Amino acid sequence: MSKQLILSLVSLFVLQLAACGQKSNVETSNTFNKMNTPANTNVEKSAHTDTATFGAGCFWCTEAQFQQLKGVLHVESGYSGGHTANPTYKEVCTGNTGHAEVTNVYYDPSVISFDELLAAFFVTHDPTQLNRQGNDVGTQYRSVVFYHNEEQRSKSISYIKKLNEEKVYPSDIVTEVAQFVRFYKAEDYHQNYYNQNGKEPYCHFVIQPKLEKFKKVFHDKLR
Repeated sequence: MSKQLILSLVSLFVLQLAACGQKSNVETSNTFNKMNTPANTNVEKSAHTDTATFGAGCFWCTEAQFQQLKGVLHVESGYSGGHTANPTYKEVCTGNTGHAEVTNVYYDPSVISFDELLAAFFVTHDPTQLNRQGNDVGTQYRSVVFYHNEEQRSKSISYIKKLNEEKVYPSDIVTEVAQFVRFYKAEDYHQNYYNQNGKEPYCHFVIQPKLEKFKKVFHDKLR
């Protein structure tokens, strides 16, 4: 590995650490603890699966983190929120499609609630950065919750408001809350990316540190 490549990776690592979240009190806030309360065990177990759609920067990172949680059945990386039909990764990267990189999180509501997934969402990234996460810059990396129903919409708005009121971050949350319209699944090589490419530099220097932090916060909810 060349010296120039090592320096580039170190720079990338430092920038991405900043994107893991500003130093905040989110994990000790009353609002976060309310969100992170275990799912109601009285919910009947059934074949029913709910879906949550989150944009939190690079979908490789968020996919790897949500895959760790009990009750999450499957995670898909894709694109949502834009005007271009059937977009490619290359098109989305231009920032001209209107789409954000997102993850569709399919989960069992009898095991994990949308509230708990929201809590995880706010730990996966820095929700105070507008249209960027670290050195990933553009509207495609915006922080966004695409709600599938009124309950998801109202809870997302309410928690953002309360977290801002508690001032758990140094600056206000800029997360967009928008109605889910359509999800375009990303190319196959983006799916299950960390598990398939764990030895790649990006996985080692960027995704792994985020994943380690995530596991520490949600140690009691891991598979």
